[in-house]
Amino acid sequence: MNPNYGKDKDDFHMVGGRCRYCAKNAPAVVDYKDINTLQKFMSPQGKLFDRKRLGNCAKHQRAIARAVKRARFLALLRYSGKQ
Repeated sequence: MNPNYGKDKDDFHMVGGRCRYCAKNAPAVVDYKDINTLQKFMSPQGKLFDRKRLGNCAKHQRAIARAVKRARFLALLRYSGKQ
């Protein structure tokens, strides 16, 4: 193994820029009223997937978490998973 492995900044960045909201044809903001999109970021148990699995940047992952919390508070999404 290379002794410099992991020390370069480029080792930690995702290749191809997979964040859905950073893309050119992406929506401008994460909308809490768009339930179908928000459900794609959640497991069947109602938990949010992590950044690595979704491929989102930190900024948009925080916005997604905020939107899910707002949707849950307004009873647009369940707190628990499907029953």
